[in-house]
Amino acid sequence: MPATVGRRVERLAPVRRLTRGIDRRTVVRIGIVAAAAYAAWLAIGAFGRPYNFFDMRIYHGAMVWWAGGEPLYQFIAPKTTLGFTYPPFAGLAMLPMAHLPMAVAGWLNVIGSIAALTVVLAALLRPIVDRLGWPLWFTVGIAVPLAVATEPVRETLGYGQVNLLLFALIIADLVALRWRARRGTRHRSDDGPLRRFVLSGVWAGAGIGLASSIKLTPALFIVYLMLTRQWRAAFTAIGTAAGVTLGTFAVAGRDSATYFTSVLWQTERVGAADMTPNQSLAGVLARLYDSIETPGLLWLSFSVLMLALGLSRAMSARADGDELTAFTLVGLTTNVISPISWSHHLVWVIPAVVVLADAAVRRRDASRGLLLRAGHLAGNNTPPGVTGLRTPIWFPTLTGLRHAVAALGLYLLFVISPIWPYEHQLPEVSHYQDGLFGALMENSLALALIVLVAALPWRPGAEPAFYADRLHRAGLARAGR
Repeated sequence: MPATVGRRVERLAPVRRLTRGIDRRTVVRIGIVAAAAYAAWLAIGAFGRPYNFFDMRIYHGAMVWWAGGEPLYQFIAPKTTLGFTYPPFAGLAMLPMAHLPMAVAGWLNVIGSIAALTVVLAALLRPIVDRLGWPLWFTVGIAVPLAVATEPVRETLGYGQVNLLLFALIIADLVALRWRARRGTRHRSDDGPLRRFVLSGVWAGAGIGLASSIKLTPALFIVYLMLTRQWRAAFTAIGTAAGVTLGTFAVAGRDSATYFTSVLWQTERVGAADMTPNQSLAGVLARLYDSIETPGLLWLSFSVLMLALGLSRAMSARADGDELTAFTLVGLTTNVISPISWSHHLVWVIPAVVVLADAAVRRRDASRGLLLRAGHLAGNNTPPGVTGLRTPIWFPTLTGLRHAVAALGLYLLFVISPIWPYEHQLPEVSHYQDGLFGALMENSLALALIVLVAALPWRPGAEPAFYADRLHRAGLARAGR
C-alpha cells in the first residue's frame, strides 16, 4: 500500500511543476475572463438576432459570379434585390473567397474579425492599463467578449460584414501616429530596417487609404488629417487610396467605370432610408417624417451642422493631446452623416465607451490626489490637539460618477439594442405604431451617436506623445517670432 501511494505521488510531480508558477490571482483572473465570455454568450442569445451570414452570402455569390467572367455589379443575390455595392477594389480583396465554400468564408471572416478586434482593443487599452498597472492580457481578455456582445460587433460577425477589419485599418494609423510622435524612442540601434520602418510610424495614413478604397466613408479621416495639418499622413492616405483605385482600373477597368459612373450614385441599392437598422441622421429624419425617403434639404442642413461640430471637436481633442477621442469623434460623425449607417456599422461606439470609462477613472484619481493634498496641508497646519480638516470620504468616490454612468449606460444600450422590438416597415406599418416611446426606441442608437458627437469628453494630455508634439511645435513658433 505505501508503495502504491508513493507511485501516485510521483505521478503528480509533473503537475506540481507545471502549476508551481501559476499563482492564485492568475487562476482567479482566468475565471473572470471565462465568466465574461459566458456572459457575452448569454447576452448575444438574449438580445441578438438569428444570424446566417446573410451579407457574406451576397459577397460570396458575387465573387463566384465575377470569377466566372460576368460583370460584377450585375449580380443580384437569389430571392433578393441586393447586389454587390462596394468599390471594385473591395471586390479584388474578396475575390479569393470564390474558391472557398460559403460557410468556410464566413467563419474565416469571423476568426479574422475577432483577431482584428483583439488587436484593436489591445492598442486602445495599452496606454490605460500601463498607467493603472493592470495586466494587459487580463484587461483585453475581458474587453473582447464584452465588445463582441454589442450590437455592431455581433451583427458584423453574424452577417459576415467587414466593419471590424476596416476599424482595425484605421486604428493601425492611430498607432502609427503615436509611434511617429514618439520617434527616436521606439527602436534600438540593433533593430533591423523593417522593424525600424514599422516603429517609425512613417506609414501612417496607409490604413485609412486602404479602408477608403474598400468603403468610401472612412475618407472623412483624410479630411480630419488635413484639418489638423498632419500632412504626411493625409498625403499617404490619399496616395494609397488613389494608387489602389488606379491599380484596380488597370485590372478591372469595365467594372471600375461602372461603379464610379453609375453604381456609386444608386443609393437605393442598399435599402430604403427609413429601415430600422439604418441608425444614421438620414434614417432618423425619414422615420420622424414617416416616409421611405429622407427630406433632402433638412438632412443636408443638419448633416453640415453635425459635420462641423464633429470635426471641430475632434480638432480640439487632438490639440489637447487626445488623439483617440479625436479619431472616435470622426468615426462617430461618419456614422451620423452617412445616408445609410446600418447598426453593424456603429463600431466607433466601442472606443467611445473606453474614453468615457477612462475619463471616469482619471477624474476619480485626480480627486484622490486633491484629497491627499488637502489632508497633507491640514496635517502641516493644524494646531496641537486638533485632528485636522475632515474632507468627506465620499468625495473621490462620486467624482467621475457621471462619466462612469454614461459609459455603462452607453454599453448597455448597445448590448440590449432596443431598436428591434420596435422595428417597423413602411408602407405596411407606421413608425409611430407604438407611440412616442416606440419611436424613441426605434431611433435610440442614432440619437446616442448624435449626443456623443456633441458631448463626448476628451482627456487633456491623455496621450503625452501628441501633447508633447504640440508643445514642441508651439515652442518653435514662438522662437520663430
